[in-house]
Amino acid sequence: MQKAAFICVHNSCRSQIAEALGRHLAADVFESCSAGTERKDHINPDAVRLMKALYHIDMEAEGQHSKLLSAIPPVDVVITMGCNVRCPFLPCSHREDWGLEDPTGKSDEVFLETIRAIEQKIRELKAKLS
Repeated sequence: MQKAAFICVHNSCRSQIAEALGRHLAADVFESCSAGTERKDHINPDAVRLMKALYHIDMEAEGQHSKLLSAIPPVDVVITMGCNVRCPFLPCSHREDWGLEDPTGKSDEVFLETIRAIEQKIRELKAKLS
């Protein structure tokens, strides 16, 4: 089973959503984890709330938390969220940048657009890796 890492600066919003949706939608194809170059004290509360409402996924109850790149195992797939920063190199066999804007501090509508975009990209990644 391949391992996929979703990477973002703070590992508190987009990468956490991608980890949760990867587990929810593609666990039969790849294992999901997420990390960042910096940490936050908690996952974005709007992301937690909307993921519960849309998918009945409680990211915090499932043990997701902000972590550094050094805390994840070696991976086969690296997905960067589009943070407009230079990400450290992680060895992998497949790499993509999803170019997603950070919805933090924006309306629920913007959050929902981001979540739907991540869901679509998770489905596409699952198909590529199958």
